[in-house]
Amino acid sequence: MLLRTHRCMTFCHLGTAPVAAAIVLAMTQASFAQEPAQQTCRLEVIGTAKVTAVRDGRTFLLADGREARLAGIETPRAGDAAAPAAKTALENLTAGQTITLKRLGPPEDRYSRLLVFAFASDGGSHPSLQHALLAAGHARMAARIGDRTCAAELLSAERAAREAKLGLWTDPAYEPRQAGNPAEVLSQRGRFTVVEGKVLSVREAGSTIYVNFGRRWTRDFTVTILKRNERTFSAAGLEPKKLEGRRVRVRGWIEQRGGPILEATRPEQIEIAELN
Repeated sequence: MLLRTHRCMTFCHLGTAPVAAAIVLAMTQASFAQEPAQQTCRLEVIGTAKVTAVRDGRTFLLADGREARLAGIETPRAGDAAAPAAKTALENLTAGQTITLKRLGPPEDRYSRLLVFAFASDGGSHPSLQHALLAAGHARMAARIGDRTCAAELLSAERAAREAKLGLWTDPAYEPRQAGNPAEVLSQRGRFTVVEGKVLSVREAGSTIYVNFGRRWTRDFTVTILKRNERTFSAAGLEPKKLEGRRVRVRGWIEQRGGPILEATRPEQIEIAELN
């Protein structure tokens, strides 16, 4: 309650053939233009494996019995209209393939599933399965990648699919929510969401930086950044205090603390929208 009071005082105011064709087209057309050409996403090779079954758009079973999950992307969850197409796309990408598994960050998730970047064939001349799914519009880049160059490559693929209206981007349910409509953002509470809008102000209260998209915290959308993470954002060219007046896209999980709120812990969660 004290934090809310302080904060308020501070700023109240796809059939198989069509799916396969779309994937191939997306894989060949996608660009990694976000980062300089000499920089590449550096991943640690952990082995190869045969895929025996696909659980959903980002989860699959390996021949040795282990379950693996594609890191760095979010796919439609079970019950969503776009979920079957994402699963079919991953099945097409892995059918009959021995894939190369690479790692960036933790080796497993909390359910003991391998967290991997996966590549068909030798993993050198082909983009990752993550990239292929993003480029065909069957996934969105996740909130936390852990490497700036890797994040730039994934975001480039997502952006191309979004602009081309491929896959899930044909469904208004996946379009970025407008920060100026807090009720619309709040309707996504508990879900992974992309929100776009102009930053009205940036304020500090205690150990938290508040990136405000409206004048009233009890109603309007806000992004929070812990001050201990400020250097990480600044090093990535996203100094929080300089976001004021900029149009941005942010991604993550929507919560409610008064109005809708999204916690940003990694710079890849924030994209300068006016540059795209």
